[in-house]
Amino acid sequence: MTTPLTQPLLPHQRTPIIDILRGWALLGVAIGNFTAFYYLGSERGKDALPSMLEYVTQYLFSAKSWTLLSILFGYGFSVLIKSIVEKTGKPVSFFLRRMFWLLALAFVNSLFFYGDILRDYALLGILLLLFYRVPTKTVFRTSILLMLIIPFVSAYIRSLGISYQSEADALLPAFQSQNWLDIFWFNLQTTFFTEILNPHYAITVHLVMFACMLLGVAAHRSDFPHRLATHPDLAKRIFWISLALAVVLNAALWYLNEVEAPLLTYFRFGYWGIISTMLAIASGICWLYHSGRLGFVSVHLQYMGRMTLTNYMTQCILIALIFSGAGLGVFNTMPYWFYLLLAIGVYAIQVFVSRWWLSNFRYGPIEWLWRKQSYGFVVSSIKREKAAV
Repeated sequence: MTTPLTQPLLPHQRTPIIDILRGWALLGVAIGNFTAFYYLGSERGKDALPSMLEYVTQYLFSAKSWTLLSILFGYGFSVLIKSIVEKTGKPVSFFLRRMFWLLALAFVNSLFFYGDILRDYALLGILLLLFYRVPTKTVFRTSILLMLIIPFVSAYIRSLGISYQSEADALLPAFQSQNWLDIFWFNLQTTFFTEILNPHYAITVHLVMFACMLLGVAAHRSDFPHRLATHPDLAKRIFWISLALAVVLNAALWYLNEVEAPLLTYFRFGYWGIISTMLAIASGICWLYHSGRLGFVSVHLQYMGRMTLTNYMTQCILIALIFSGAGLGVFNTMPYWFYLLLAIGVYAIQVFVSRWWLSNFRYGPIEWLWRKQSYGFVVSSIKREKAAV
């Protein structure tokens, strides 16, 4: 008989800053996924301010959100494994079951959006099990080692010149179909070409993800969020150091690309700039939060962060409903600012919906379903209990 010891963490046991960072990352995910349809295909609308908007959004959000979410995924993995080990001593079978159901959700999500990332987290989450007994220092050093080899791997993969973009582009008429089966088939096939067969995504991106996940595991084991809370200057120092690295690395990469430097043929350090920028933004948010300067924004980001899975899958379904031929058929016909404002608008609505939902329920609907399948019938009711008078 299963005991209540295998209950998931209750909402009041969560770490606020982790949910705040998840909420922020989800904004970047929405912006990245919605604006991707501006670039899809060859014909698009005219934009009066394309360069400035694109530069700002790409610098702040492009690849910064999924790298941050990868760190937070590793952090959550470590929290969960520690809890299961302490309560049952058998984390492997439980976590494999949990990743299986995440993979099932990923398949459903992939029907609506070809850029789904849940599949990657599910598969890499299984790989993380190899490190759950590894000492913290070894986990951290492995993460750093992977970070160091990424520029060499990135340059080598790029030198292969393998791309399946033309095969993916040939599928676009199916996305403009008014038949939902065509839309689903388009998304699955495009995922196959752009993420599974594409060596840049299949190798380089997954390497970056896994390095970030290991960093998240090390952060939890070393109680890093607590150290940030008790040492206010720590987040401040990380922010300034990361920002300086981000500026130097991004400027250097821009210059080397402009002069077509031979160095880039075997050493492409673009992801170093992305990771340092992401760390600067994340540490800046931690600095503002622990100094009390984030204000009411922190509360709303927490609502989003506590319902990350539900809100992410909802965004993907909305993408199909808005851009596909079976939906509104917007596709790539509008200027860039339209997609940007649309993403921000959807996110803002989700903030208020999440606040209402969590005032009545313990978890988001997809979060509760995932927990239900992972833990079994021991999961408490999704409804929030009324306070006793």
